[in-house]
Amino acid sequence: RNFEFGGAVSVSEKLLVLIVNDMVIFPNNEVRIEYDNTYDKQMIDIVDRIDDNLMLIVNPIEEDNVNVTSFPKYGVLGRLKLKMNVPNGKTRIVLEGLDRVEISSLVEEGNYFKASYNDIEIIETEDSKNYFNIIVKSLENYITKVPYMGNAIMSQLNGIDTLSDLCDLIVSFLPINYEDKKKYITTIDPIERAKYLIQDMNKDLKYAELEQRIEAEVEKELNDTQKEYFLREKIKLMQKELGEGNNKDSEVERLTKKVAKLKCSSKVKEKIKRELDRYDSLNSNSPEVGMIREYLDWMIHLPWNNYTNDTNDLNKVKSILDSSHYALEEVKDRILEYLAVKQNTNNLRSPIICLVGPPGVGKTSLAISIAKSLNRKTAKISVGGINDEAEIVGHRRTYIGANPGRIIQGIRKAGTTNPVFIIDEIDKMTKDIKGDPASSLLEVLDPEQNNKFSDHYIEEEFDLSKVMFIATANYVEQIPYELRDRLEIINISSYTEYEKLDIAKNHLIPKELEEHGLTSLQVQIADEAILTLIRNYTKEAGVRELERTIATLLRKIVKNLLLTNDVAFYNIDNDMIEELLGKKKYVYMETSSEDEVGVVNGMAYTAFGGDILPIEATLFKGKGDLVLTGSLGEVMQESCHIALNYIKANMDKFGIDSKTFEENDVHIHVPEGAVSKDGPSAGVTITTTLISLFANKKVSRDVAMTGEITLRGRVLGIGGLKEKVIGSHRAGIKKIFIPTENEKDLDEIPDDIKKDIKFIAVNNYKVG
Repeated sequence: RNFEFGGAVSVSEKLLVLIVNDMVIFPNNEVRIEYDNTYDKQMIDIVDRIDDNLMLIVNPIEEDNVNVTSFPKYGVLGRLKLKMNVPNGKTRIVLEGLDRVEISSLVEEGNYFKASYNDIEIIETEDSKNYFNIIVKSLENYITKVPYMGNAIMSQLNGIDTLSDLCDLIVSFLPINYEDKKKYITTIDPIERAKYLIQDMNKDLKYAELEQRIEAEVEKELNDTQKEYFLREKIKLMQKELGEGNNKDSEVERLTKKVAKLKCSSKVKEKIKRELDRYDSLNSNSPEVGMIREYLDWMIHLPWNNYTNDTNDLNKVKSILDSSHYALEEVKDRILEYLAVKQNTNNLRSPIICLVGPPGVGKTSLAISIAKSLNRKTAKISVGGINDEAEIVGHRRTYIGANPGRIIQGIRKAGTTNPVFIIDEIDKMTKDIKGDPASSLLEVLDPEQNNKFSDHYIEEEFDLSKVMFIATANYVEQIPYELRDRLEIINISSYTEYEKLDIAKNHLIPKELEEHGLTSLQVQIADEAILTLIRNYTKEAGVRELERTIATLLRKIVKNLLLTNDVAFYNIDNDMIEELLGKKKYVYMETSSEDEVGVVNGMAYTAFGGDILPIEATLFKGKGDLVLTGSLGEVMQESCHIALNYIKANMDKFGIDSKTFEENDVHIHVPEGAVSKDGPSAGVTITTTLISLFANKKVSRDVAMTGEITLRGRVLGIGGLKEKVIGSHRAGIKKIFIPTENEKDLDEIPDDIKKDIKFIAVNNYKVG
């Protein structure tokens, strides 16, 4: 061979051996390494204290169970140039490879290996110079054809004049694996190393040329289907090399099986398959992957054709509804009618019902009971305060964080295509620059459209025609008209005292006794005591506060039982109620103790039920002015002016002198001035109050009246008659004047109240 090298030139002292895995350090090369294990950090500290900072760098033949026999014959003499402790607990070092050396002896001392070495003398020959030129030209060609090799290496060739140094420099840049790089350290002959280097560069060139040729041929020859297949296979292979392919492949396979089993239309299935193909083709690091995966999850888990069978036994449905809710016959009859017609025809659209009533009367719980009685799943959303239409119809998929609307979300949670879907607080939606959610509900609640409901996120039609929608609202007037037109509105009025009494005895008290660990043998509450709770410790249309009050009462009893360690029997009467719950919270308006001039009982309807509303008027010297007090709203103030002007226009019929109006001021007052009052239904009462005042005639204290009055004296109908009559009955009223239009509402009033009160229907205000 045209290569010569001398033997051992010098024998060194024993140096510490630094074992390096997964990295090869070449002569005339610097590397940066971080260590966090105690063994290496201690060894670096020892080297750092040596004057010349020298060590032997060795790549072991076998990395597991390293011992004396695991070391190769050659290594690299290195110097520690820099050592720095970084805040994360690691030690960062800079190592400089000085020269390739022969390991002459190796021993294990304590926890470390130490070795002595011989320098290797390499003599350049003519062949070395020829190979030097060949390597440089090969490198230039390699850089131009291999895209991932930069030309920065060319600037570092200026100071190199030996083949050995040239090979060491180039191979340190070459993207070859660890095992192949190790052979460059153990090969002493630079010409042999040059041959290895040429082989490795040519191998990379062949791969690069092959890839370019394949891409050219693919672009030229493959049709669209073959091209797509080729690209997918290529991506899969690359992902597999990166360790990313297996998980995604298995997930795609799992999703494909789910799609095959999915019960949906062919159009929807085709859409899901297209998205699944997109998902399969994308790189795992693409930002679209998560968005498509979320979309696929929604599409696969929606109950496209998953139904539950309705209960066919109407008696069973009726018994479930009766056991869960007292009264409310109208809504119960509507559900039974729906089931009866459905059984008779086997094809009927689900009704879209809206339950309207005060808070606490059981609208939402009734809807849940309807679902239970029909054997259907329940979905529930609250639209109170929603001002963004995307909350109903979903966000478009182009937005980050997009989601379907609440309708589709509720359907998915229910897991069936025909649940009972409760839309709470439909009268409390708001409209602003973000859109009009009420208009977005039109498609949902319109029986003619909802069989093809389109959510912006899902982008496919979903059939909502089998869903039984039940909306709830407190005030029918606040429901947008376009929605109201599509709803079957059922009014749920406030409970009467006697209905509350039955609810408390049959539902609330047994439930609270069980929750507090008591029995009906230990605690009994008299009917009069329950009525006291209803009248004086609660003020509501429903029974929520009543339930809380009963719970408070039983808590105090449980506390007393445990403090006294006594198994006492509690028979709760009115006196004990005040002893346990304190003074009465609410006192309803009561009639006057005697008949008076200028005082007439009106009838009020509030969110808490009904009550009487005495209206007072007085006369004093003045200029004919009208003074109004008592927090009267605009409509009620208008009623006062209408009543006064009607009396002025008909003063001869009422036997009133005109000077009474000219020389006196009139003051009308409605007690409890801190409470706002409004509405036209006090018109008749105000008129009677003023006539009593002007004619100086007393009005019976056990008479109440309600009705709107016009300037011509006509009496118009009013709302809330049931609640007003109940409140008047509680106050001791014996006779009530009502508008003729409201005679039909008397059917709603309980018989035990109607037998105590005489009702007189009027349609015009006449002199009596």
